[in-house]
Amino acid sequence: MTNVDSGLRFGLRYFSLCAWACVVLLTLCSVTAFAQRHRDPLTQPEIDQIRDASWEPQQRLTLYVKFARARLVKLEEMRNDTKSKDRAQQTHDMLDDFLLIYDELNDNLDTYVDRRDDIRKPLKVVIEADTEFQAKLRALKDAADVPAEEPKQYEFVLTNALDTLDTSAEEHRKLLTEQEEAAKQKKLNPHSNAKNNGRPE
Repeated sequence: MTNVDSGLRFGLRYFSLCAWACVVLLTLCSVTAFAQRHRDPLTQPEIDQIRDASWEPQQRLTLYVKFARARLVKLEEMRNDTKSKDRAQQTHDMLDDFLLIYDELNDNLDTYVDRRDDIRKPLKVVIEADTEFQAKLRALKDAADVPAEEPKQYEFVLTNALDTLDTSAEEHRKLLTEQEEAAKQKKLNPHSNAKNNGRPE
């Protein structure tokens, strides 16, 4: 075997090992990013509360509002604490958790609408919360005395959260109007919560 052949084989083997290492590294990075983005934003006690509420609209929707509010309260407390470290990253993560919970709230609303449930009462709680959440997020966006580089780290998720809230708030008010009209025509199902523990049929 010539030195050229040996060198060629070594080079190919080295290239193959490098390529394999890159694939493994990219796979690990992708899995880690997926896990971080799709982590459950709820704590175990919160998950237990949701499970105990089953699919009863009043309890379930009120809980999601409560949990979403808690994330924004925690965010405010963190940002007001002068000893807080990694404020930008913490802000990003808390906003992401808030948005995941709020999206879950909207998914639940869609389920109740499909079931023709009477959700006028909890929907009013949601609409009130929409106004509160919008005010808190706009205050964060307009906050003064923030280092110029800091907002860049959470600007995207904050904008996404505000856009989602603005769109959802309008849809929630429209839905309440539709629910009121459907109730007048007796097209809502007021007793769906009493059977199957509130679970969808």
